[in-house]
Parts: sequence; C-alpha cells; structure tokens
Amino acid sequence: MDTEAQPSERDRSSRPAAAGSEGTPDAQGPEERSRSSLAARLTGAVPGGRLTLAALLGLVLLLLLNTFVAQPFQIPSRSMEPGLGVGDRVLVNKTAYRFGAGPRRGDVVVFDGSGYFGDADYIKRVVGVGGDHVVCCDKEGRIEVNGTPVDESAFLRPGDSPSTVPFDVVVPGGRLFLLGDHRDDSSDSRDHLGSPGGGMVPVGDVIGRADWIVWPFGHWTRITRPDAYARVGAAGSAGGTHG
Repeated sequence: MDTEAQPSERDRSSRPAAAGSEGTPDAQGPEERSRSSLAARLTGAVPGGRLTLAALLGLVLLLLLNTFVAQPFQIPSRSMEPGLGVGDRVLVNKTAYRFGAGPRRGDVVVFDGSGYFGDADYIKRVVGVGGDHVVCCDKEGRIEVNGTPVDESAFLRPGDSPSTVPFDVVVPGGRLFLLGDHRDDSSDSRDHLGSPGGGMVPVGDVIGRADWIVWPFGHWTRITRPDAYARVGAAGSAGGTHG
C-alpha cells in the first residue's frame, strides 16, 4: 500500500508559487508599473507607435540643444575669408559666455546686429573689448590695441590691409569692436563709427562663439583664437598677456 502522505488542496494553496509559474504575483513595484503604463499610453496615443514617439523625443532634444547649447550658422558673405567661405557652416557655442566668461580679443562670434549693423545675425572677429583703445594704423600699417601692435597675417585675407579706414576708438564697457577678416569686403564696426553706439556691439547681443567649421566635411576644423591677440595687455597697460 502506498503510505506516502499526499498533499491536500489546502496544503497546495498555502505553498508559495515557483518563480515564473502561472499565478506568480507581478514582480514590479508600483512605480515601475506606473512608468510602464504611462509609456504604453503614450505609445498608443501617437500614430506610428514607438518609432514616431522616439522621433518626436529626438526632435525635442535637438530643439533644446539648438536653443541653449549649440547652433549651426551658415556663412552668408565673403567677409570672413579666407578662414570662412560663403556657404560654410560653423557650430556656435552658446554656452561659451554664460558662466562668467566674456568674449576675448580674437574670438570669432555670431551676434544679433539689430540696431547696430542691420536686422540680421552677423559673424565677425573680436578686436577690442570694453575699455580697449583700438587704433589703426601704426607706422607699419598694423592695428594697435592698448598700444600693442597686432600681427594679423595668420588670418587676414592675403592682399588686404588691416584697414583702409583710419580709426582711433575707446571701446565702452560691455561692448565689442568687431572686424571681418576680409577687410576689403566687410561691413563692420569701422563702417558704423558715426552710428548710434559707434559701431560697438553690446556683449548681451552675442549669440555665441564660433568654435568649429562643420560643413563641408572637407573644411571640418576647430576655430582657434590667434596668439597675436593673447599678447595684448589689458586697457591701461603697456603690453602683457591679458585678455
């Protein structure tokens, strides 16, 4: 006779179910179930399901990056040749001046020219910052900033002089004196000396610093600050390594 004890129905119901077996309670907690439910509802509400939702989230992320971090800018004219040609696209770093740092001499910046240059965005090189004394030209035909001559041969378009327009200005605080690298074909601070603001653009109108050429791929390169400006001293000094 079979003497092995047989489990009763009560015994079976009181034992924990094996992992993964039918009737196992949901292993997810309330938060996990809530997130899963939300994702399912969003996916079901969007035509195209997960693929469309992923595309929309990517678009939102791209818009946020474009608004707050980096923005492409297409070069519209020859004013920054030879470094930047018509149709080149640069990546503008919109965070470069948001954490206490300001534009430095030699930086290439994109700015809103409304009320100063025209109702458009422009790209130029910073030649003078607030307090700087900028003069053109010395006996050798060079621009001087705070008494220091600047050798612009590394970026100035071959055949162009630093300026055919003489000027002697002191840049007001919080403003910038800006010039194109192709001086013979650039409308810049020199052309607006008699306009409101004297051709000096407020730092607050700077959109960002142009850091990279990203198109065409053959021109892909980093835009660096020339050493010539790094040797210019602060306003009121005679040379140095400030700015």
